[in-house]
Amino acid sequence: MPPRSSKVRPRPQHELKPKLKPQHAPKAPHEDQEFLQSTPARPLRIMAEYLQPLMQLKKENIGDTIVIFGSARIESRETALARYTRLKKQKTAKLGAKARAAHRLSLSNAKSALEMSRYYEEARELSHKITSWASSLGPKPRRFVICSGGGPGIMEAANRGAYEAGGKSIGLSIELPHEQFSNPYISPELSLNFHYFFMRKLWFAQIAKALIVFPGGFGTMDELWEMMTLLQTGKLSKNNMILIYGRRYWEQVLNFRAMVRWGMINPEEYKLIQFADTVDEAFEKIRTDMEKYHMEVDPFLQAY
Repeated sequence: MPPRSSKVRPRPQHELKPKLKPQHAPKAPHEDQEFLQSTPARPLRIMAEYLQPLMQLKKENIGDTIVIFGSARIESRETALARYTRLKKQKTAKLGAKARAAHRLSLSNAKSALEMSRYYEEARELSHKITSWASSLGPKPRRFVICSGGGPGIMEAANRGAYEAGGKSIGLSIELPHEQFSNPYISPELSLNFHYFFMRKLWFAQIAKALIVFPGGFGTMDELWEMMTLLQTGKLSKNNMILIYGRRYWEQVLNFRAMVRWGMINPEEYKLIQFADTVDEAFEKIRTDMEKYHMEVDPFLQAY
């Protein structure tokens, strides 16, 4: 039998693999939106919500803030009065019993909203006074800049007062399941948006020298308790101020003196809270406290 040839016979053309084409390189991780929105990338998103606000506040030369909290549901007097007037003028004689009952309820709610609108106007006026005074301290850095939660109601009033005083103000908005818009009075370059509540809370507390709390609901109370706990435990300076505005409202919904009586807080902890019922009273307390304890600039933002 003749020996086999050592030559390798060429494979038929149809069996050859196609020539590979060059591939586009995949996106770098920081450009990959699917990765950035994934669970493993959560630490990166959290870090971004620290670094981006830090960069923006530093860029705008913010030294510190005064935070104003309060209900998103409190309207301006103009808006509340227009609704109340419209409902009051509405004729109900020809309406059915259910429709008349619904109208009475709407009118009652409109009257209550009109009464509560005083807090919108007072938050607006107080913000104006603080901003005008703080502007006199110079822009390098900007001192005691008004900061709100970025939404409507008392938050809008706070930013509006600063805007009308010719100053900058900050809005720390939060992404919520329902559609949300930042109010139009925030300085655009200081309108910041957060996904994580705890990162938003950090920026409320980090550079604030005072917290002013107007009437509000769950969200307002959440922020109030957070700040009070940080103050009580020494995580914030004891010289930081918490000012609760509107005794008539707050004494009906919270009883701080009962906490003292039951021994849940002590008298010294109760004294961490101050109260005011008028714009002038609140402003004098804020200015006196800031001038006494906080005229030296905190090095935190200046260090970056």
